[in-house]
Amino acid sequence: MSLLLRSRWASLASSHLRLVRHCCILLLVGFLNWGIAPKPAIALTETPAANSTAASIQPYLDRVIQKVTEFRLANGMKFLVLERHQAPVVSFVTYADVGGADEPDGKTGVAHFLEHLAFKGTSRIGTTDAIAEKPLLDKLDQLSEQIQTATAKSETQTAQTLKAEFAKVEAEAVKLVKQNEMGRIVEQAGGVGLNANTSTDATRYLFSFPSNKLELWMSLESERFLDPVFREFYKEQNVILEERRLRTDNSPIGQMVEAFLGTAFKKHPYQRPVIGYNKDIRGLTRQDVTQFFDQYYVPNNLTIAIVGDVNPAEVKRLATTYFGRYKAQPKPPQVTVVEPPQTATREVTINLKSQPWYLEGYHAPAFRDPDYVIYDMIGSILSSGRTSRLYKTLVEQQQIALTAQGFTGFPGNKFPSLMLFYALTAPGHTVDEVAASLRSEIDRLKTELVSAEELERVKTQARAGLLRSLNSNMGMAQALLEYDVKTDSWRNLFKEPDRIAAISAIDIQRVAKTTFTAQNRTIGKLLPKE
Repeated sequence: MSLLLRSRWASLASSHLRLVRHCCILLLVGFLNWGIAPKPAIALTETPAANSTAASIQPYLDRVIQKVTEFRLANGMKFLVLERHQAPVVSFVTYADVGGADEPDGKTGVAHFLEHLAFKGTSRIGTTDAIAEKPLLDKLDQLSEQIQTATAKSETQTAQTLKAEFAKVEAEAVKLVKQNEMGRIVEQAGGVGLNANTSTDATRYLFSFPSNKLELWMSLESERFLDPVFREFYKEQNVILEERRLRTDNSPIGQMVEAFLGTAFKKHPYQRPVIGYNKDIRGLTRQDVTQFFDQYYVPNNLTIAIVGDVNPAEVKRLATTYFGRYKAQPKPPQVTVVEPPQTATREVTINLKSQPWYLEGYHAPAFRDPDYVIYDMIGSILSSGRTSRLYKTLVEQQQIALTAQGFTGFPGNKFPSLMLFYALTAPGHTVDEVAASLRSEIDRLKTELVSAEELERVKTQARAGLLRSLNSNMGMAQALLEYDVKTDSWRNLFKEPDRIAAISAIDIQRVAKTTFTAQNRTIGKLLPKE
């Protein structure tokens, strides 16, 4: 997920991320996570059959647990290492516990902007002469500020003169840039999947190497965040503005999602887009990015997972050498805003040149809440595959929707968020028809107990999804990090099968009754513009 906007979640172990991929199919995920999507990881080991019970897969999980080593450097940076010697490859993920929700008001998009610039190199990578480059970058910052001032004062001629000078200085700076040097180093050393993503909750940097390049990864990744140079800032600013135009300003569903979140959340930063608002992106400076980096990219806010053909003792030795150079810093500020309880149905309608879409959301708990897995099961019951209730009713039988889905954790899950349902209306039908049928299926969960057969089906699907994601180095690395950062221990990942197995039909009904109420509902309607 993330250098540019082409984004989707990787196959992670947690079922909440599995469900987010439903949204990805319809491009909604492009508004949750921004960047390049990870390439599929290679399966390296056999896993139990997909229909195994929680008890039968536990021996496999226990063997994985025994291969996980964790350690923390003196500066506070944490490492998770999983030995897998089936093939001479290693996957690496650096997890920065900072995302769109952490941005200051008026600076939306800075986390995503920083992720772009993290690939521009250091004082030794990405430039032919860092000493000559620095004054040029500083001059560009000065000229940019002067251009904005002149423009604000309507001093057109002055602004034009400054822009001409800016173009000359920028051309000089570009001559010193070694484009995509980090990518070339990685590729020449046999690396694949150099990638990253920014979400509301976190920023992740990832790629894989042959196992004999462990020290090269240590060198590259530690330098990237120890000595970053945020060059080509203004070029990337234009790239990001184009991303926003493509996925939001010129996209009906993009505009709908942004308006929907702004309606569902009144206080919490989940109301803001990860890409940032247009005005904020234009107003960001290189100093803004530097300050954000200095505040959040500190050792005790970074966790790294390394999965593959490695020796944990060697990993620790090299990590101490390379990442131990980071100076310990105070823990960065955390989001403390709490979204007030919703007390009445909210609704937003947008008229654009588009097929009709219908969105319906309900406030739901964060990932670490014990009931979160129940919301996942509800999502599966209603919309996982062609045997799901929404597909059978709205798509197959009534033929009023082309697709209908539901999942929890929208737009993130570090904090309480939404369970979202959405449907693309079929030709000749209306969003009101879709809304009525969708509501009927949701209400059934409150009035009728789910059958034992149906519940076991979605439990089997959840276990199968978990096992498939554990079958890849990259999927395993990302899953360990999600659980470690968001639940305080990677071990909770391996408790997921037991939590799934323990869910009863009464649990489903209890959560449905307390969540799917009129006062907790937000409705979004995207209607064709006449």
